[in-house]
Amino acid sequence: MNRSRDLFHERMTDTLRIEDLHVAVEGKPILKGASLTINRGETHALMGPNGSGKSTLGMATMGHPHYEVTGGHVWLNDVDLLELDADERARSGVFMAFQRPMAIPGVKLADFLRHATTNVRNPDRQEGEELIPMREFRKELKSKMEHLQIDMEFARRYVNDGFSGGEMKRAEILQLAMLQPKFAVLDETDSGLDADAVRLASESIAEIGGDKMGLLIITHHDKLLEHNPPDFTHVMLGGRIVETGGIELAHELHERGYERIREEYPEAAAENREMAEASA
Repeated sequence: MNRSRDLFHERMTDTLRIEDLHVAVEGKPILKGASLTINRGETHALMGPNGSGKSTLGMATMGHPHYEVTGGHVWLNDVDLLELDADERARSGVFMAFQRPMAIPGVKLADFLRHATTNVRNPDRQEGEELIPMREFRKELKSKMEHLQIDMEFARRYVNDGFSGGEMKRAEILQLAMLQPKFAVLDETDSGLDADAVRLASESIAEIGGDKMGLLIITHHDKLLEHNPPDFTHVMLGGRIVETGGIELAHELHERGYERIREEYPEAAAENREMAEASA
């Protein structure tokens, strides 16, 4: 096997493995033993009713300080991400698109992307060391934005400052395109978008991700999956993944809801009701 094939094989065998993850928020257990394995190049859908713990899985994986991991592991190959700071997890090649990303007034999107892209491509870079050359960065940014049908003026705006819901999603998809992580967690990227915007987002994610990264798409319905058919669909209920199937499971949940799931997993359904009531 030649070196280029070796590199391809290495790239495609990256694995993100979540093992028996337990997470609490303000002392209340949310995740109660979630396990999930994603290989680079695979697309996974994570679905479930409100309050089941879907977003918590992503937040805990990325190291959000509000989410306390009380048990389990999150492995990126042989590295336990839980032992790394949040910025180190991002540098290692794991990206998350949030439902409601934070605004950063005074920081232009282009400047933010230049720093973030440099750090991901050079994980050992120290603050103050050189960034990607400006000419090279601008050329790449322009190419990505044209491909995603985003006006260049958008990159001159402050990050998420005054952005509409749709603009926030476009900014995160642009980040995904520039960073090219090994794995991406997309937390309800379709929320708040009209049908045309969801279609464009779905197409863009498919073009950016394809077989180049592992995708975990957290969603309530299957519109975002139209161009990103999942290899695996997981159902979360009561803080656990209770069922796994293929794309047919995603279609079933979209068409019929979660009644069958609740009937087949009554204990998890009862826990889910308690979690939803506690957070109301």
